[in-house]
Amino acid sequence: MDRKEIEAKVREFLIEDLEIEEEKINNDAKLKEDMGIDSLDFVDIVVIVEKKFGFKIKPEEMTNVTTLGQFCDYIEKKLSEK
Repeated sequence: MDRKEIEAKVREFLIEDLEIEEEKINNDAKLKEDMGIDSLDFVDIVVIVEKKFGFKIKPEEMTNVTTLGQFCDYIEKKLSEK
C-alpha cells in the first residue's frame, strides 16, 4: 500500500467515522488542537486502524505523533514492517 492509499483511507475514516470536517484534514493539522480528536476518538481510531490496516497501534509509539502527517508516517512505517 502506498502513501496516497494510506492518506485516502485515513481521510475516509476521519470524515465518515469520526465526522471531522473535510476542510480540517491536511497533513499539517494537529490531531487534538486542529481536528478535535480526543481520547475517546483515539479508542475508535485504534479499532479502525486494526480493521483497515491490519495492525494494532501501541500507545507508546504514538507519543510523538501530533499531526495527521505524522500519523500517516506511523501507519506507513508499521505497514513496511509487516
